[in-house]
Amino acid sequence: MELADRAVGFLLSFISLSIFTYYTFWVIILPFVDSDHFIHEYFLPQEYAILVPVFAGVVLLCFLCVFIGFVMLKSKKKKA
Repeated sequence: MELADRAVGFLLSFISLSIFTYYTFWVIILPFVDSDHFIHEYFLPQEYAILVPVFAGVVLLCFLCVFIGFVMLKSKKKKA
């Protein structure tokens, strides 16, 4: 089981580092590259650099609120 946990941890770390690197390059470095350069084909328009994280944050916050609500309802049923 320890090997499986390490593999999952490595995979999650690799995915997180890849997303961080992609987003950092997209937001910080790409605006300084000429707009006709071929590298722009691999990235979404700059407007999405704000919209994607905001949408992900709102979805995460919604799931968190629903989870807390279910936990509160479940603990209330246990007391009664």
